[in-house]
Amino acid sequence: MPAKNVLGGELQTCSKDPLTGFFRDGCCNTGKDDLGLHLVCTRVTQEFLEFSAMRGNDLITPNPMYQFPGLKPGDQWCVCALRWKEAFEAGYAAPVVLDATHISVLEYVDLADLEANAAT
Repeated sequence: MPAKNVLGGELQTCSKDPLTGFFRDGCCNTGKDDLGLHLVCTRVTQEFLEFSAMRGNDLITPNPMYQFPGLKPGDQWCVCALRWKEAFEAGYAAPVVLDATHISVLEYVDLADLEANAAT
């Protein structure tokens, strides 16, 4: 059965370039091995990238070993549910692509907070 997004529809692709997702399938799919819960499809901002780096997750620097190109503002990327929530609470949340954000994130983040930060 296809995964659902936070709006109740079928989970849409977050990004193929750069290729994102825990499974590197372009979607914010999850599974038992996804301990970070990469559920939130965001359109990253410089402020979010800097906040994440300050919290120990550098998404800016390329890491060829993991086929990670490094992100720049405007890229879409599946981020961890709790990191997005932490950034939201600190005022640095990246805009959310709702139709590409996995429904499981609602166990950690309120839909109203995601909708208030929806990408346009």
